[in-house]
Amino acid sequence: MPGYHAVLGMHAFGLEEMGEYARAESAGRKGVELEPRDGWAQHAVAHVMEMQGRHKDGIAWMRADTDAWSRDSFFCIHNWWHLALYHLDLGEIGEVMALFDGPIYGSRSKNALDMVDASALLWRLHLRGAPVGERWQLVADNWAPIANAGNYAFNDAHAMMAFVGAGRGRDAASLLEAQDAVMCGDGDNATFTREVGNPLCRAIKAFGDGDYRETVRILRPLRATANRFGGSHAQRDLLDLTLIEAALRSGGKALAAALAAERIAAKPTSPLARLFVERADAMEPAT
Repeated sequence: MPGYHAVLGMHAFGLEEMGEYARAESAGRKGVELEPRDGWAQHAVAHVMEMQGRHKDGIAWMRADTDAWSRDSFFCIHNWWHLALYHLDLGEIGEVMALFDGPIYGSRSKNALDMVDASALLWRLHLRGAPVGERWQLVADNWAPIANAGNYAFNDAHAMMAFVGAGRGRDAASLLEAQDAVMCGDGDNATFTREVGNPLCRAIKAFGDGDYRETVRILRPLRATANRFGGSHAQRDLLDLTLIEAALRSGGKALAAALAAERIAAKPTSPLARLFVERADAMEPAT
């Protein structure tokens, strides 16, 4: 049946988001087998491996035939981003930087989908304490002209990451003002912004200001409802990563230990999850 690979790829992603990982991987692999250039089926399998913490498997899957899923593909940058996530969890910062400077943001794309990936990857590096140089400025430059459009709360959060990372307080304040205006209206994005987008932007700003307790206060309840503003589980993992890092930095040993234990249970082979556990164990109990 012509196009059946696309049906399999779409079904695979839906299965993955519902936690049906074995079925998702089977469907995605079959889609790629039928059409090696099906970037969405490739992407669905990448999500499975990300959620299961199978980083080395993921690197092998993505690097087996990069030309097939990247050549002439509108979606290729997002798939390169998935490859970078595997390397990042393994602590291979140099590989992540090379991917960012090359296929992920070497072209300085002004497409919002690509800018979301750039912001999300730099924020993960920021949480790890990795110096990213002027990369934040490059991404913030492209967000600045469009960040106040009030079109989509998910994009707002990624623009805020760039503004905080680049130290652009005025742009960050302007974005929050634009969200205030959006929340006075109605429609889907007003709801997305009220329920998730605005508090998340404020949490990101608080983290940038070094107010880690405020970050924890906002994010702790938000993680349970963040799906309401879009994105995938892998993309929204940024909330959990920020919450864990804020808990570790705020001195909240009990919460940090609980969050780290939760993550190592979900991804027992993850070097990053083990690092969180070690850092939480080394914290002094609150007095």
